[in-house]
Amino acid sequence: MTDPLSRTGATVGEPVATTSAPPTAFLEVRDLRVHFPTDDGLVKSVDGLSFQLEKGKTLGIVGESGSGKSVTSLGILGLHTTGQYGRQKARISGEIWLDGEELLSADPDRVRKLRGREMAMIFQDPLSALHPYFTIGKQIVEAYRVHHDVDKKTARKRAIEMLDRVGIPQPDKRVDSYPHEFSGGMRQRAMIAMALVNNPELLIADEPTTALDVTVQAQILDLIRDLQKEFGSAVIIITHDLGVVAELADDILVMYGGRCVERGSAEKVFYEPRHPYTWGLLGSMPRIDKEQTDRLIPVEGAPPSLINIPSGCAFNPRCPYADVPKGGITRTERPELREVAGGHFSACHMSPEDRQRIWTEQIAPKL
Repeated sequence: MTDPLSRTGATVGEPVATTSAPPTAFLEVRDLRVHFPTDDGLVKSVDGLSFQLEKGKTLGIVGESGSGKSVTSLGILGLHTTGQYGRQKARISGEIWLDGEELLSADPDRVRKLRGREMAMIFQDPLSALHPYFTIGKQIVEAYRVHHDVDKKTARKRAIEMLDRVGIPQPDKRVDSYPHEFSGGMRQRAMIAMALVNNPELLIADEPTTALDVTVQAQILDLIRDLQKEFGSAVIIITHDLGVVAELADDILVMYGGRCVERGSAEKVFYEPRHPYTWGLLGSMPRIDKEQTDRLIPVEGAPPSLINIPSGCAFNPRCPYADVPKGGITRTERPELREVAGGHFSACHMSPEDRQRIWTEQIAPKL
């Protein structure tokens, strides 16, 4: 199959946008592709992803490591085309609409102005995302003054206010602490304070509870939920933990091999999933609401190489039901994302009847 990026005539690192109908949602991603040239070949980290998100709603993006979740978030923020230190730039195509403005074709300076004010991100590892040389307060002050013409005293007051808002004890004193002087949970709270200091309309949280104990995880999730209600932001939660999205998300997007394999409301994806990969994720998730009599069911095999993605359905080498559709179609043709119910989409070659039968008879009773 011809690489769609090659048809555009784009050079490496040159963003490509197409002309199409205006967006109907606050955030609208259309056929996003993010490919990275390497010595071993082209890494297709994101390969045709589309979704929408409204203000006040939360979208959970789930999948194993290497499925393209974080690359998607960095693409939305415009953080892929730096090309610093001799690295080749990403090859990006598609469209990213934020509040009616297309970002891929926008001037980089314009995207830089939007980043931090209109859209912000809670990074996965706050210890590496926060600068060790500067105090927490100085870093929040800088994030605020970049977008507001205020003096240092006013910005410091705002920083203390945000630290207090996210539950940092004695914020007027801890504002002068360095990142290494905070615990993991407090650093994550400080990251959230920095992300929200400019009241962004879009907040992306990339694995916000990784490496935190269960109690702190619950506190961070409650904090994100409360702050979303207060600011009315659109939120994207990126995680491999289905328990996290069950707590927060209105809608769920399941990624595999750089593509969306299932998308729908949280209720539909959890209680009526229609893709074997989603079944595997649910089967590998521990439950505390009922007695667990059997061992957790792992998803056999390993995620595919994004340089040599399997032909046909990318999940077919690991799918227990790859031979259900006749004619070997799962190994020769890539399934398209199709609507299986109102607002519920799945990319699978199995017929709706086969999927319903397998879910009802084999999968659901084990979960």
